[in-house]
Amino acid sequence: MNSLEKEMVEVLTDLRDNYGAVDVKAEFESEGARLNELMRLKEIASRCGMGIVLKIGGPEAIRDIFDAMTLGVSGIVAPMVESAYALQKFLEAIAKHVPEDAKSDIAFAVNVETIQAYQNLDRMLALPGAHQLSRITVGRVDLCGSLDLGRQEINSEKIFEITKGICEKTRAAKLSPTIGGAITPEAIPFIRQLVDANLLDRFETRKIIFSASKGLEDAAESLRRANRFELQWLCNKHDYYHVISVEDKERIRMLEKRTML
Repeated sequence: MNSLEKEMVEVLTDLRDNYGAVDVKAEFESEGARLNELMRLKEIASRCGMGIVLKIGGPEAIRDIFDAMTLGVSGIVAPMVESAYALQKFLEAIAKHVPEDAKSDIAFAVNVETIQAYQNLDRMLALPGAHQLSRITVGRVDLCGSLDLGRQEINSEKIFEITKGICEKTRAAKLSPTIGGAITPEAIPFIRQLVDANLLDRFETRKIIFSASKGLEDAAESLRRANRFELQWLCNKHDYYHVISVEDKERIRMLEKRTML
């Protein structure tokens, strides 16, 4: 491991021990992570005894599911599940492509992140296979977008009431509620209201998933340290690809000279 990766292990260990971090998060979807990147992130997480929760490209992203199992993730999340049909496709993909002995090691979840998904949630949760899910995550940024609301409305009363409704339905279905999307210090009162009502188990930044109750004990510092970890990860990734981009530069120059007429 390089020095920056060692620092990342230190920060992540601190997040785990003192700030309620429970998993590291990665995305094939909006983040566009590559498998070789995730293998390096997995090594860092494993050194801290933490798992990787991976958001795949969609409810029927079979190749992503295969890659997730190769990586050895602790959770698989399907985004943009807006209907009972979409959830059924995800459940069928799990049944067909995830071996039985692997299912007990992976927490399956879906993102409910549009007004359409909220309106269809009762039908989704009524599916016979819905019990295979462990969690439902509210994606607040896309929820705002689906309502034609700007990002500045993400902590508004309207978004809170919809999020609360999703969490209530999730809890009633004996699943675990999580929220994500622009989790900044301004979101702390939003999160606290849900925790106080026993409607939230986890909240997540781009890279870190927190236990809601523990993460709130020093919420501003929890978020600051999560952002530090993400910054370190991006710097590490930048350095890695920079080395790759220049490793053949000298050879290219030499060949250019040899092929000049």
